[in-house]
Amino acid sequence: MMDERDHDAARQAVPAPSAADSARSRTSRGGRRAALAVVIALAVLCTMYAGWRYLPDVYTWLMNAEAVRAYVAEHAVLSRLVLIGINVAQVLLAFLPGEPVELASGYAFGCIEGTVLCLVASAMGTTIIYGAVRRWGRRAVELLFARDMFERYAWLHDARKLELMMLIVFLIPGTPKDFLTYFAGLSAMRFPAVLLIATLGRLPSIVTSTIAASAFGDGNYLAAVVAVVVAGVLLAAGAIVYRALERHAASSRAR
Repeated sequence: MMDERDHDAARQAVPAPSAADSARSRTSRGGRRAALAVVIALAVLCTMYAGWRYLPDVYTWLMNAEAVRAYVAEHAVLSRLVLIGINVAQVLLAFLPGEPVELASGYAFGCIEGTVLCLVASAMGTTIIYGAVRRWGRRAVELLFARDMFERYAWLHDARKLELMMLIVFLIPGTPKDFLTYFAGLSAMRFPAVLLIATLGRLPSIVTSTIAASAFGDGNYLAAVVAVVVAGVLLAAGAIVYRALERHAASSRAR
């Protein structure tokens, strides 16, 4: 058994990273970021071309809710797998907005099934993110996010009840929930808590989106407008609550 002095000696014997090692690490990280940027740029260009080439016909088809739902019914398994795959990709690429996918889910599959499909995709994406961040740490996160994003939410690490605070922030509309999933992977939170929070925290956004899109597809425009108004009110209220939380955290750090 080693005593404390042996541990100190062992720690001192480990050489500190050299400047060359640090430079190589920065170069490697820069290379990964550049490769990711190229992939994203190519994906954007392909999407733009597909939109220019096919968007008019696709738009005409999408405006016919009966045609969309008939296609979904004809390709029952494939259509659901495709939507889940797109939704998982959106969760992983956290800078992409989730609302279009949620609206598409409600429009094509109705409120209840669209919500369930979004929650399933969210759970899958959260599982992948948590595993990747636990395995590779900040290297996995910094491929997508700047360092100042960590500083913006650093106060969450100081919260006495981290799980409760994370759930509150998740429930606030407009907060970057997918980034918070990455952030949670760097915290002391266990996977079941992260999975539960990341799932429950998306419900207000998902439900209002799927209700609005489903009602629009059914021709119930009043219900669609009401759902959009409710979503807007939740967003405004959430922004107020979130600013209050940030001010409280800042004042707590100052004391």
